[in-house]
This record gives sequence, C-alpha cells and structure tokens, in this order.
Amino acid sequence: MTANRRQQSAPNDRELRLWKVGRALTLSFVAAVLGAGGVFFSLVVLLDFQEIDKTAKLDAKTLFDLVKLSFGVVAGAGALVALVVAYRRQRVDEAGAHREATRLHTERFSQAVDKLGSDSPAVRLGGVHALAGLADDAPDDSLRQTCVDVLCAYLQLPFTPDPGDDPTVEEEHHHYLAFRKVRHTILRLIGDHYRRPRGTHRSWQGCDLDLTGVTVDGSMNFGGAVFSGASVDFSGARFSGAIVDFGGATFSGASVDFSGATFGSASVDFRSAAFSGAIVHFRGARFSGATVDFGDAAFSGGTVDFRGAAFSGATVDFGDAAFSGGTVHFDLTVFSTGCTVDFRSAVFSSGTVHFRSAAFVGALVHFRSAAFSGGTVDLSARFSGGTVDFSSAAFSGGTVHFRDAAFSRGAVGFGSAVFSGGTVDLGAAFSGRTVDFSRARFSGGTVDFRAARGPVPTGLLASVGTPVPPTVLLAPAWLPTSP
Repeated sequence: MTANRRQQSAPNDRELRLWKVGRALTLSFVAAVLGAGGVFFSLVVLLDFQEIDKTAKLDAKTLFDLVKLSFGVVAGAGALVALVVAYRRQRVDEAGAHREATRLHTERFSQAVDKLGSDSPAVRLGGVHALAGLADDAPDDSLRQTCVDVLCAYLQLPFTPDPGDDPTVEEEHHHYLAFRKVRHTILRLIGDHYRRPRGTHRSWQGCDLDLTGVTVDGSMNFGGAVFSGASVDFSGARFSGAIVDFGGATFSGASVDFSGATFGSASVDFRSAAFSGAIVHFRGARFSGATVDFGDAAFSGGTVDFRGAAFSGATVDFGDAAFSGGTVHFDLTVFSTGCTVDFRSAVFSSGTVHFRSAAFVGALVHFRSAAFSGGTVDLSARFSGGTVDFSSAAFSGGTVHFRDAAFSRGAVGFGSAVFSGGTVDLGAAFSGRTVDFSRARFSGGTVDFRAARGPVPTGLLASVGTPVPPTVLLAPAWLPTSP
C-alpha cells in the first residue's frame, strides 16, 4: 500500500547514526573556531577598529590576561568535548530506549495476535482492544501500520453466515452473533481513531486501510473521519442491510476504492463529505435497493469515478452538492427501473462531470433548480423511459452537453428553466418522448438545437419568441414558418 511503501523508503528517524568520535570532535572544533572568528571580525567591523596599539613591554596585567585567556580556551575545548560526548550518550540512550520500546511492543503484539486466534469470542475481543492500544502507543508509524493491518486482515477472514434464529441452530446463531460483535468492534475502533486530529495521541490518520472483500452485515460509522494522504480499499466489499456512514468525512489527497463493491439494501451516507484532491472509485460497484446520499457534498478536486456502476431500485441523492473542481465520472453507469437520481439544487461551478454513454432506463432523474455556472457537464447519455426533470434549472455559465444524448419514451422537462449564459448543446435525439420547454427563458449564452433530431419540443417556440434571438440556434426543421 502507498503509506507502507512511503514508510519503508523513509529512514527511521530514531535510528542511531553517529560519526566516529575523532571526526565529530574535529568538525566541532573547526566549527567553533570559525564561529568565534566570525564573531570577532564582525565586532571589529561594527566597532570601526583602525589598528592595534603596539607596545614593546609586557606588563604583569597583560601577562595575567594571557594566562586567563589560555585557561578559557582550554576550558572551552573541554566543554566542547563534554558537549559532544553528552550528545552521543543521549543519542545512544534514545536508541536503546527505542529498541526496548520496540521489544516490548513486539512482545505485546504477539500476545494480542494470539488472542485473536482464540476460540473464545471474549478473548478475541480482548485481543482487538489490545491491538488498538498497541497502535495508539506504537513507537513509530511503521509499527502502528502493522497493528492496523492485522485488524484489517481479521475483517477479511471468511466467516460462517448467520444460520438464522431457528431453535434447532440456536447455538450456531449465538456463536455467529458473538463473532459478529468482534468484527463490528474493529470497525467502530477504526472510525473512532480516524476522527481524531492527525498528530494527536490515538490518531490513525495517515495509515492505510486494506478492507478488500470484507463483508459488513451491520452499521459502519466513519462519519466525520479524515482520510488524508492514505489509501482506503473497500474493493469487492459486500454491504448488506447496513448503514455505511461517511457523512461529513474529508477526503484530501487520499485514495478510496469501492470498485466492485456490492451495496444490497444498504444506506450509504456521504452527506456533507468533502472531496479535495482525492481519488474515489466506485467503478463497477453494484447498488441494489440501496440509498446513496451525497447531499451537500463538496467536490473541489481529484476524481470521483462511478464508471460502470449499476443502480437497480436504488436512490442516488446529489441534492445541493457543489461541483467546483476535479472530475466526476458516471460514464457507462446504468440506472435501471425503480432508480431515483437526484441532483436537485446541485451547483456546477467548475470541474467536469461526465455522464457519457450512461444509461437511464425507466429511472427518475432530477436536475430541478440545479445551477450550471461553470465547468463542463456532459450528459450525452441514453434516457429510455422514466422522467428527466430540468425544470427551474439555471444555465448561466460553463458548458452543458446533450449532444449525442438519446431521449426515447417517458418525459423530459425544461419548464421554467433559465438560459442566461454559457453554452448548452441540445443536439440530442428526441424520439417518441414528451419534451417540454414551456415557460423556459432565453436571455443570454448559447443554446444550440441545430443537431437535434425529432419533433420540436412542446412550448419551445413559444418560449423562444419571434423573431428567434441570435443566442438560440434551432434545428432547420424547427424554424417557425413565415406567415
């Protein structure tokens, strides 16, 4: 993982690295002489010294001053030697203390890992808390990462699913619940430690989390956690009947991977999460009957990738989300019947959001009151059945592409939408679908229908008015005929 490689490549800052005594003393004396000489000549310049008053006679006072100066030089040299020796002793003591702390840590680590292999759930639970305490007290980041890795590896171990609460399997059911408690305790401890400010005691921020293929059959609370410069891997994970909470989490320069994860009847909460310079993958993820909430989330950098994800009977909420930088990919994503995708009141002010080749099949898609004021939004998707709602949306800047989009069956509404700036390319294919531009307002920017195919949308010509303003470019077949 990224942090592990970084820790292995960087030298241990507690490692004992000392020069030989002779070399250290020689360099110390040279540095002291150069420093004293520099001070002396600086004072000479500052005092505007002209010349030395020469005398041929050495009196007792001058001789005494020379003797004191000699003793001072000898004392200074002795103090310098003592300083070098003391420094070396301090470094040796620190290295010894670090080795002793590492030895004790290793002993405690071995005992804690032994507990994790116990047949008793209570003993395993004690091992979990022991490892968490060891991670808190680890003498360096590498040992802390090792403790976190062991806890993650425990979550990746296969386990027997719940046999049910039938009286004939009561013992197996209780056994399952006991070990389930151990797994949920690990997840709770991880969330708690990632909420603590980096650099403080008991904070695990900056450590990698390898949770590949884990099964989460309960709630997981990472709300308010901070993932900065670390790698968090949930690829292939399975979330069933659970609440997955990343609400208010911060992703800054981190890599978070949910590729291929399965969310079945789960509630996935990213409300008010902040994505800044992070790479977050949902590529190929499956959302079946899940609720995914990105309401009020802020995308200001990095990449959020939903390419190839599949939403079936799910609700995806980006209401009031702010897209002010970075790139969000929904390319090749499939939103099938029973799925609701909500971008109501979302703000697109910069960055890029791609829906190229995405498929909305019988889905309900809301962009009502969304604000497009900058950046690029590419909606060259396939809309088949369902409803797409852009009513009261505001297009005041940036570029919104519908070129090569295909609208077939169902309804798409731009009623009361406001086009006042930017470029909106509506060169889409409208076939067998109700398209409504009633009460839309065109006051600026460029709205381009020239490549559109299909009948003229309902209410479009009335909203555009006569003569057609130069900012609205209609398809040749849609131009109003002269009376």
